[in-house]
Amino acid sequence: MNTNNKIAWTHLTSKIQQLVVAVLSVTFGISMYIFMNGFVGGINTAFDDITFSTMAHIRVYNDLPNDEPSLIPHTTNDTIQFIHNARHIKYTEGIKNAQKIIQIAKGFTQVTAVTEQINQNVFFRNGITKVSGNLSGIDVENEDKVFGISKYMLKGHIYDLEKRNDGIVLGSGLAQSICVNVGDNVTLTTADGTHKSFKVLGIFESGASATDKSKAMISIRSARQLFSKNASYASDIQINVRDYNKVEKVSTKMAKMIPYKVESWKEGNSQLESSSMLRNILAMVISISILTVAGFGIYNIMNMTVNEKMREIAILKAMGFNGKDIVHIFLMQSLCIGIIGGAVGMGLGSLIIYIVRQIPYKIASFTSLPVAFRLIDYIMAFFFGLIVTIIAGYLPARKASRIDPVEILRG
Repeated sequence: MNTNNKIAWTHLTSKIQQLVVAVLSVTFGISMYIFMNGFVGGINTAFDDITFSTMAHIRVYNDLPNDEPSLIPHTTNDTIQFIHNARHIKYTEGIKNAQKIIQIAKGFTQVTAVTEQINQNVFFRNGITKVSGNLSGIDVENEDKVFGISKYMLKGHIYDLEKRNDGIVLGSGLAQSICVNVGDNVTLTTADGTHKSFKVLGIFESGASATDKSKAMISIRSARQLFSKNASYASDIQINVRDYNKVEKVSTKMAKMIPYKVESWKEGNSQLESSSMLRNILAMVISISILTVAGFGIYNIMNMTVNEKMREIAILKAMGFNGKDIVHIFLMQSLCIGIIGGAVGMGLGSLIIYIVRQIPYKIASFTSLPVAFRLIDYIMAFFFGLIVTIIAGYLPARKASRIDPVEILRG
């Protein structure tokens, strides 16, 4: 250890109380930084899990153009056209060649899972109770890969739909609305007036209340029979990719190869991305504010140390220490405070996160408050903590380096 470092260590340990207060300032700032960012990261992850439990990263469906074609071609200005009781006919509905589209989607390396669906509005009846809702015919195995629906089952098993053509799984809110439970029967009525009875095999709860109150699922084979569709028909194809934040590049490439509407989740849900970004910004602002306050505390302590050590500094400069040596001495003190406070702060932050994660909180598949352990939060906290402490130490150090030893010794 050189002379400058020995002097810095002597200054630090000469007043343990000041050292403890300075270290605690950094410790508190860094632990709160880690906790706030971990908590917001956990909330974002939970929110994304709930959101993507009912919505895939990319949706493929048959979207007809809004512009109605002209029934009579344009003629000269001398022609008078009369149209009586004009009707526009919708020639196509749904996706007729679903398997071909699925194969195209699976050809992309970024795609992780693909499933087909048949979605229709129906009425659910139990006795005199009648409720409208959305019925989804699903490919159970692939549906679970895309949405992880098996995680959200409160009762029964989603894979039971593969065993029975008359099986149905209901959202928890919908099951409550029509007063049914596992083992009960429910009658479906389609828009065409078709009636069919299904047995409730399970109840799910995704955490999205609108979905839980209105959605039910049957196997896609049963849905095709119920709605009189062929074996290759689907109303939607749902696709998941490795990184949903980079979904637009994949959807743009896919749209050039698929003759249907290819829509990424960002197109119709930009508010989800905005809300997540705002939460991250809020956590960052609060965390940096806490570290800045801690920096002011360190600055005050270092400034007091400079004022108290004026004669010692003057003697050091009279002995031949230059301004750089003085800056080095005080920067080493602040650096030690930052390193010690950072190490303790990371440990305290981990402890706070661990305790908070034990707090029971039931939402969707979560049983406790969602808080994320992320290495980047620890790295950034330690980095920002060191920056703040170095700046807080440099300002008094620069003041100390400019002291005129003659004036101090005369005074």
